[in-house]
Formats: sequence, C-alpha cells, structure tokens
Amino acid sequence: MRITFGLLIGFIVCFISTEAATGNEFYKKNNLINEPMFEMKDNNPHNEQTVYLSELLMDKYPETCKNLIAILEKHHVKYSFIKGTKDIWCRDYMPVQTESGKFIQFRYEPSYLKGKKEWEDSRSDVKEICRLNNINATFSDINLDGGNVLICDGRAILSDRIFSENPNYEKDSLINELSKLLECEIIIIPAQKGDYTGHADGMVRFVNRNTIIGNERRPNEYKYMKEGLQKVINDYNLEYIDIPFFEDKDRKHPDSAVGIYVNYLEVNDLIVMPIFNRDEDNQALEIIKKTFPDRKIETIDYSDVAKEGGLLNCTTWVVR
Repeated sequence: MRITFGLLIGFIVCFISTEAATGNEFYKKNNLINEPMFEMKDNNPHNEQTVYLSELLMDKYPETCKNLIAILEKHHVKYSFIKGTKDIWCRDYMPVQTESGKFIQFRYEPSYLKGKKEWEDSRSDVKEICRLNNINATFSDINLDGGNVLICDGRAILSDRIFSENPNYEKDSLINELSKLLECEIIIIPAQKGDYTGHADGMVRFVNRNTIIGNERRPNEYKYMKEGLQKVINDYNLEYIDIPFFEDKDRKHPDSAVGIYVNYLEVNDLIVMPIFNRDEDNQALEIIKKTFPDRKIETIDYSDVAKEGGLLNCTTWVVR
C-alpha cells in the first residue's frame, strides 16, 4: 500500500504548529484546516503528483511562495506544506520516492552544513519530520541529499559527491546498495567543484531515459568536468541538450544559484522554470519549450530564493 500526503484543492490543508504560524499572515487569512499531512491512500490510478513545500518558504519568501502557489492552482496541481522543517530546502532532507512508490529516507548529514553553528542548527531531523508527517519510509545509513538524486525510467543520476560523503563504503558496494534501494541503474557524473552542495540537480535533469538536459557545455569548461561528463554520455549512450546558464557575481550572496535554469519544478504535465530578468531567460525558455513540447510551461522569478543557494527543485518535494 502506498502512502501520500493529505491533498489540497484550492486551499491549503495542513497542521500549523504555533512556532511555524507566528508572523505568518497568509495562514491566518486563509483559515487553514487542521488535518494530518499524510493519509493512507491507494486509489491514485493516474499517478497524479503532489507538490510539498516547507512551511518556512511562506514565512521567509511570502510573495514568491504565493506566486508559485498561484501557478500550481492555475494548473490544478495539489500542494501542501511540510511540518517540522528547519530550512526551505525540503528536496534534500525528505525521502526519495522510487518508481514503485516506496519512500527511502537517507541519512541527512551533508558535509557542507558542518563547521558553522548556524548551518548545523538548520539541519532538519529527518526522523522527526517523518514522525510528524506520518511518513512510513525505509531508513538507510547512506549519507545522501535528495537534490543529488534524479530518477527516470529505471535510471538514477547522482554526482560523485556521494563517494566523499560516504567514506566508509567501498565505491562498488555503495553503488550496489543504492541500486537496490532506488530500484534502478546508477549513473555517476562528476560534481561541479564550484557548487558546495555537489548536487546533480544543479547540473542536469532527465528528459527521458536516454536524454538529459544540462548546463551549456563550453569550450573553456574545466577538463575534469568536460571529459567526465562526455564519458558518461558515451558510456550510457545519452543525448545531451545544452541550456544556457550564467554565474551570479554577487559578493553579498557568494552561494547564489541565480543563473541555473535547469533547476526547475517538474510535476505532472507542468514545468515551472525559474527566470532572473536576464537576456538568457528567453533563450532558456525556448529550449525548454522545444525539449518538452507536450508539457505546459510556466516561468517564475525565483531570484530572491536563488540568492540563498537553491531554486525550484530544491524547495519542492514531489510525490505520487
């Protein structure tokens, strides 16, 4: 039997804790109903997906969050909020759902959150989140962020950051265990050294089993990245679609993700692509439309969130 969150149509259904609700006028105005986030459900014949967001996204970025919700409502996409989170990047600490519907909860102890007290304090307790939201997951001792897992048609792409995060595993053993848990073939790509998270979703996304779309490959690309990615493309007979990206030179936000179009939200037949009020926006949008001719495409200015280091895939958890 599969489990899924309590669903929303036109209004948000969730339990708001006193701490999360403090100062959040959106919740007060909309008279939210107290109801468990998860319910047992096995009548989802069309594999309809639902989008979940950290409650903190509305607290910290209310206008952007409302704009995203408006897009979801326009396309009748169900959505809700997750209780008990400590930051907005819910993709990373929530369970990974396999294609058969199982939830795999990996250990969430990323190296990039260590060393700074404020970052360590922001690390969400995954066991507590599963308990609060009635999620029945299989727990694994593998240290892995959800933003570093992309699954499509029996294949999963992860960056090689998985190896440094799990030094106690032999590489082959780690890959074999991941393949069993995720129920698919594992493809490893080189992590981008400039990205402190090392997540795959900041570099590429699946279009289908044999096609990926990713940050534009450039002649002056670092050798390790250029050769490593090309080897993966050759080994797995993949087609690669280039999409523009640019680096945000903002000294106040050194970890900015502004400029990464590939970190979009994909749910049901809808793709919501981030834009940044740059000339590259239109070029990226045309490539997305051409790549996904059967999808509905929407755009959203996600710059304020992106300045903090993540984008749409990072701040959403999509499940069936």
